[in-house]
Amino acid sequence: MDPETEFLSSKRQTGNEWELFKENVRPLKRGRNVDLLNHALKAHTNDQLKKSLLENRRRLIEAIDEYQGDDPLQPWLDCIKWVQEAFPPGGDFSGLVLIYEQCVRAFWHSDRYKDDLRYLKVWLEYVVFGKWCLQAEHCSDAEVIYSFLDANDIGKTHSAYYIAYALHVESKSKMKAANDILNLGISSNAQPIEKLRDAYKKFLARSMRRPNATEEELKEDDLPVRSFGTVLARGESQRQTIKTFELGRNKVHRTPLSIYNDTNMDVMRGHHSKPNTGSNSWHTLGGRAERNKENNAMPAKWTSHKIPQRPVPRIVGAVASAQIEVFVDEKCEEKPKVHDEKDRTSSLQLRELDGRNIKKETELLRENPLRNFPSNSLPR
Repeated sequence: MDPETEFLSSKRQTGNEWELFKENVRPLKRGRNVDLLNHALKAHTNDQLKKSLLENRRRLIEAIDEYQGDDPLQPWLDCIKWVQEAFPPGGDFSGLVLIYEQCVRAFWHSDRYKDDLRYLKVWLEYVVFGKWCLQAEHCSDAEVIYSFLDANDIGKTHSAYYIAYALHVESKSKMKAANDILNLGISSNAQPIEKLRDAYKKFLARSMRRPNATEEELKEDDLPVRSFGTVLARGESQRQTIKTFELGRNKVHRTPLSIYNDTNMDVMRGHHSKPNTGSNSWHTLGGRAERNKENNAMPAKWTSHKIPQRPVPRIVGAVASAQIEVFVDEKCEEKPKVHDEKDRTSSLQLRELDGRNIKKETELLRENPLRNFPSNSLPR
């Protein structure tokens, strides 16, 4: 038996088991503990270990509800950190998106945490988490989250807010908006200001190296650039059509296409061609009767035939029918929402969800990450 086969059959642990799953491990900025990573990755093949991870997550969620200390945000942070370590691939099964959403929703109205850097980082992780697992952010445009933070004055004293917001806007090629956001953070003296100024210098360096594709297209095609769906004026549309035609004529040097005509074919056969003047030619269309010969059917009277009907006794007075009662399921009946200061019920909701419901709720949050927030908190 060769050494490799002998090692595989012995099932010995080397501490490098994570090498088999490293493509599915979501990177963390703070790094990962290799021992914890190896232990968590065994859940792919060990059902008992997977159940123990889910049970431990349930206990941490219960600890959030049972917390009686002075810092109610801390048990949320402990739960988030543990889930990040225990579910390295992330994804819907981990429930991390729901934990992020319920954490930020529990404290958005608390003045105590609006300037807390830890709370701001949870918001920023909520924005970028879907970007790693789906190569796209949670919603169609994550700018609604930054607008929410701006409208509710959350994290605006920290440079991390302006840097993350500017990077998001820059990724959409909105360079002027990104420049305005960074300048606003510097003028607001967001801390640490040195980090923000350094980010602004790097932004200026990137913007100087960035090729201006719009100007290059205008120089090459000499056509106005417009977004999809905009309507050009009539004169502008005609000018653009003329320019497009002239541009295509200048770019492509066309040569006239010669058509071959064999004039010696009839001479070689010994007779000359004569025009066909037969009676089947289409020189005349004929009279109207001949042209409309398909419509010669004569109309007949069809109202003389009556359908037999059964006699129905007439009712003298109209009787009002009884009102139909609409059945409402007790489970689907809407109940008035009770708004608690710390929103304790949110973690209970996560604890009761199973894997399928967690995936469904995660997909809904990716479409609209603020779907569970009250309407008066959303930016107008």
